[in-house]
Amino acid sequence: MRKSNSDDKTRSRQSGKQSAVTVAKAAGLVGIGASAGGLSAMLQLFESMPEKVGMAFVVIQHLDANKDSALADILSRATTMPVSVVRDDAVAQPNHVYVIAPGTELTVSHGVLTAAPQKSDVRRHTPIDSFLESLAMDEGNRAIGVILSGTGVDGSRGVREIKAVGGITLAQEPQSAEYDGMPRSTIATGMVDFVLTPAKIGAELSRIGQSLMITGPVAEAGELFPDEADELNRIIALLRKASGINFAEYKQLTIKRRILRRMVLLKIDRLGEYVVYLRQNGAELAALQQDMLINVTKFFREPLVFDTFKKVVFPSIISTAPANAPIRLWVPGCSTGEEAYSLAIALQEYLDDKAICRKIQIFATDINETVIDKARAGIYPKTIVADISPPRLSRFFVEVEQGYQISKAIRDICVFARQDIGQDPPISRVDLVSCRNVMIYFGPALHKRIFPIFHYALNPGGFLIMGASESVGVFADLFDLVDKKHQIYTKKSVATPMAVELSATEHAATVRSRSNDYPESFSGISLLDVQKEADRIVLGKYAPPGVIINSKLDIIQYRGRTGVYLEPASGMPSLNLMKMAREGLFAGLRAAIYQAKKENILVRKEGLHVLENGNSLQVNVDVVPINGSFQQGEYFLVLFQDAASQSRSNDVTLAREDSHQARATDEVLGLKQEVAATKEYLQSIIDQHEAANEEVQSSNEELMSMNEELETAKEELQSTNEELMTLNEEMGTRNMELNHINNDMINLLHSINIPVLILSGDLRIRRFNAVAKKVFNLIGADVERPIKSIKLNIDIPNLEQASLEVIDTLNSKEQEVQDRWGHWYSMQIRPYRTTDNKIDGVIITFADIDTIKKSLEVAREAQAYAEAIVETVRHPMVVLDAHLRLKTANKAFYQTFRLVPAETIGQSIFSKKDNRWNLSDLRTLLTDIVEHDTAFKDFAVSYDLPDIGWQKMLVNARRIVNPQNKAVLILMAFEIIAAQGGK
Repeated sequence: MRKSNSDDKTRSRQSGKQSAVTVAKAAGLVGIGASAGGLSAMLQLFESMPEKVGMAFVVIQHLDANKDSALADILSRATTMPVSVVRDDAVAQPNHVYVIAPGTELTVSHGVLTAAPQKSDVRRHTPIDSFLESLAMDEGNRAIGVILSGTGVDGSRGVREIKAVGGITLAQEPQSAEYDGMPRSTIATGMVDFVLTPAKIGAELSRIGQSLMITGPVAEAGELFPDEADELNRIIALLRKASGINFAEYKQLTIKRRILRRMVLLKIDRLGEYVVYLRQNGAELAALQQDMLINVTKFFREPLVFDTFKKVVFPSIISTAPANAPIRLWVPGCSTGEEAYSLAIALQEYLDDKAICRKIQIFATDINETVIDKARAGIYPKTIVADISPPRLSRFFVEVEQGYQISKAIRDICVFARQDIGQDPPISRVDLVSCRNVMIYFGPALHKRIFPIFHYALNPGGFLIMGASESVGVFADLFDLVDKKHQIYTKKSVATPMAVELSATEHAATVRSRSNDYPESFSGISLLDVQKEADRIVLGKYAPPGVIINSKLDIIQYRGRTGVYLEPASGMPSLNLMKMAREGLFAGLRAAIYQAKKENILVRKEGLHVLENGNSLQVNVDVVPINGSFQQGEYFLVLFQDAASQSRSNDVTLAREDSHQARATDEVLGLKQEVAATKEYLQSIIDQHEAANEEVQSSNEELMSMNEELETAKEELQSTNEELMTLNEEMGTRNMELNHINNDMINLLHSINIPVLILSGDLRIRRFNAVAKKVFNLIGADVERPIKSIKLNIDIPNLEQASLEVIDTLNSKEQEVQDRWGHWYSMQIRPYRTTDNKIDGVIITFADIDTIKKSLEVAREAQAYAEAIVETVRHPMVVLDAHLRLKTANKAFYQTFRLVPAETIGQSIFSKKDNRWNLSDLRTLLTDIVEHDTAFKDFAVSYDLPDIGWQKMLVNARRIVNPQNKAVLILMAFEIIAAQGGK
């Protein structure tokens, strides 16, 4: 009984989901994502929409998981549609608004909204992306995504998925958003169809809800535009003419949905109107082409696949590929490059973990030139952090202004180029082909061409990687399944079923080139030798008339009188023996020549009859092959001779009586001989045809073998050519980058007003700027010349030695030098480092310090002048520092107070002479000068010093500041006004 109740509940849930399918497919689903500042935008959006739109709306907002939300109540005041919070499974119905509950994530499947608790093991919660991705998978081209005000990048990835399936995406105008982070990041993906204010988004959603995209059929391709096949063909023809891509070989349902999508965006209802619009607007034709080419991917899509690569695929490739050969991978349909870079990162990680050093070449191709340019740059938005682990992000990416850029080491591995895999030659000799989520968009005709191409491109045992929803299908005889879950195949060792078809003209030319004999020529063969050999034969055995013929039966020499046996044929002049033979000779002569040519022996035919002037002449014919130093079977000697006459009776009467009987007998004998000769001739023709047939069959087999070799060679050449084109394209791109860098460096060097000289590792001049020409006495032709061969305007005797020391020690050197005109420079020699951190020379710069040197000289002269004046003053004078230590004093001071400079400099003045100067009033006055920039005059002091006697002085002091280091100093002068005792 319990089992029965359980079954009833199960059937009830299944029935509910089935009804959900019907309801959801009857109306599109709209996912609305918002965060900070999004409430105001949502209110404006729903206020601008009518009561019935025909679609269901799902609001996803970043909510505090620990607090209840009043979002549903607030939205219900702005719309007449029912608003409810999704806390469990809910069937999405048209003209309803569904709001996410706090602490949950929403997904949709078969039109049923499902709430699940937020995951606790993720770095960042992205509920908008999660819902939009499930919406794209469930609704396909009927999915609609809206991104409103908010911070962060949540929603950008979901918008990509919706665009990939042909849905429609909208974003709030950043200027109208309280927080523009989410709208801007979404717009930056390039996948947003409309950028509008919230009120206009609501109006646009109302229009889309009434379009054929939402209300029309979705099941079969034939249900879209059933009566407009001609217009559809015109659109495909326009696309093919503009781009060279035959979209007729793509899946027609996808093509029609993309066309319908563009029509909805442009508010066009009829396909015929859209055809007219396409013809008038090239920009729309380009936009349609971009919509046809699915360009949505991400880094490490299906991460478990890459784990399988490291466990199964990469070890097999490493073990089978030659150690000195690079590992070659091909990624057709690479889009913006994420798949290719993911493979490069995964393979590099595997090699590093196994401590294996191998060169990697990854060829990534796509039919869309726009995405190829993005892939080459390798710059991606900051949203990729959701797909890439922090260690990978820090190791293989560099943060730039636009987001993150693939490191140069990985970018150098990958070569990107445009390629139509259905028409262009493939990349050959690769170890792995990764063609994931590409074949699902192709029709059967493309499948039939592409899978054999993949089989041909792979090395023996190479791997083919397909998407989760793809398979090799009927081409299972070409590939073995390695991993069913992840659609990994390996190449079978069978012949690739790919024939290169030749046109009729090419085939005829090939046959002619093989079958045509060379024209008859005697170059290299002396005709005199042939004649001498023939003469030897004739003189040795025969003396009858005859001819010499070649293998084509053309007469090349007459011997004797042959007019009885041969005569010119009517029509065009000809020297062919068979055309000149008289009646009765043809059959026997042809048979004899054929036999002699075949067996290379002398052949004799007797009793042949030649008719001449009504009389029958009996003739014997000999055909002799001429064998000499030249090739046998090329020349023949044909000799004619009369048969012996039969004796006649002297009895005239008897002769007359028997004349009729003799004539009859001769005719019968002649006919029998002719029949026999004809039989022989026919037999020879049959034999000849059989031999010719065997030769033709042998030649045909040889031609087929050669054709296969030529096809293989052609395919290899095409593949090599494609690789060269790819590399050339990549080199062109790199060359442009180098040109930009070179231009930047040239402009930088020219804009610097400091002489700069760059020397190579062997101290040859590599480059210098315009300012350096005069300083170094250089001209343009001095590039690549050794620096020691240049007579510089600056006297640097040890320049070469100093440069070599910098290269060896990597320590910079600085030196003051002077040119021939007395101008001073500060020379700095630094090591020249390449991009791979190698030292390849030095950079020498010269800073103009002439003004500083002259200023120092002036300062020294002024100092010397001042010191001279001070030394001539008769009164004692001292300079104290801020700590009242003696810095310097004049000669009068040392003489008056009997002091030695070495014992006084740097010492406190109050510690001298038994602390006789350590007067509190004097110390107070001096300290006040240091702290408050004061001065004093005529401070009277009296001293009774043992070695001097009684002294009375006036002390004057003031503050001075050192102009070089801004140090505070005190200038103190003593004036003796009374003295008693002493020396």
